[in-house]
Amino acid sequence: MSTTQIVVTLILVVVVVAAVAAAWMFARRRSLRSRFGPEYDRLLSERDSRTAAERELRDRERRHAELTLTPLSPESRERYAVAWEEIQARFVDSPAEAVGAADELVTRLVAERGYPTDDYDAQVAHLSVEHARTLGHYRDAHDIQLRNAKGEASTEELRQAVVHYRELFADLLGDAPVRTRTAESTEPADATTR
Repeated sequence: MSTTQIVVTLILVVVVVAAVAAAWMFARRRSLRSRFGPEYDRLLSERDSRTAAERELRDRERRHAELTLTPLSPESRERYAVAWEEIQARFVDSPAEAVGAADELVTRLVAERGYPTDDYDAQVAHLSVEHARTLGHYRDAHDIQLRNAKGEASTEELRQAVVHYRELFADLLGDAPVRTRTAESTEPADATTR
């Protein structure tokens, strides 16, 4: 082999290795973005670099894998669904209490599923791995609940908090377990069917 052939071969090897590395990094980035959705973008805007944000997301995946998550029994799912309906009904007469109860119910549900609940930030980090699409709702609800505890939240904000909690709550229970009343279910039957 001539010196020129060796140099060309080495350049080709370096180009191929660089292309494979770039493709691998792109695939990892796409996987993280797909898994974490809006949480990926939020963290990216908060960190100094994309590398730091992605490192944190991979670390979250690693810590999440160490958890022992358990599915809920049908009885437990029903108990939570009924408790949620009671909170929604309570909102009419006592919005501030209903929001506090919603926060407590979501925390109990998170704990029963096997997520840690000691530290809010750690809880959010763990939840982000499987529930990133509804995590923004949880953050918003939690912020309103903190203002509620100080007596600073308006009734409209409290209503929004319940809606936000419901999103994460339904995501944690799965299979659309939260019953919502629709106009159809509250209207009388059609006159032709009477």
